[in-house]
Amino acid sequence: MKPERTIAKLIAGTPVVMVAFGDSLTYGWMVSKGYLDYFKEKIGEKYLDSKVSFINRGVPGDTAQGGSHRVERDVIRCKPDCTLVQYALNDAFMGCSPEQFKTNIEMIVTIIREQCESEIVLVSSVCLGSDKENAFIERFYNQLEALACDYQLPFVRVHEYWKKKIGEGVAFESLVQFDDVHPNTEGYRFMAEAVMEIF
Repeated sequence: MKPERTIAKLIAGTPVVMVAFGDSLTYGWMVSKGYLDYFKEKIGEKYLDSKVSFINRGVPGDTAQGGSHRVERDVIRCKPDCTLVQYALNDAFMGCSPEQFKTNIEMIVTIIREQCESEIVLVSSVCLGSDKENAFIERFYNQLEALACDYQLPFVRVHEYWKKKIGEGVAFESLVQFDDVHPNTEGYRFMAEAVMEIF
């Protein structure tokens, strides 16, 4: 599934407002270029007539619950045509259950749907360095998958894109910063490539 209305506007050169809403991975923590910077470049390369305003509303340390409290201020007021919603890692490692995570993301989706005309794209976070960690975090990504199905929303599986690249020979360590979680610039470039697949 793709954000068809937004794509049509990009092709036509109609002004588009795109909000990226999420945590430190959306913000672009500790890097000179985050995924939104790369994504902006790729949109410009593909849609030569596009006129897009990109608004970064990523907050380091934020959770989906926190996002549900700031969505009106940080998303609705921007009157976006398309909103990219990215959460999971902080939720998982701060003790939120997968079921509560789903409820919080659903609240964000509901508020956006009720208060503006924005298309919504759900975006998973990255894969992690061990099978055990990935099994844990994928319980949260599965909730995003379920919501995308329930609400007929596009879903960008960033974690699967990273896994594919790692399977092709890219070292996990070459994609992350010192904490083995946050992407470096190369990791963010892959994140943008994954998002671009649905555009």
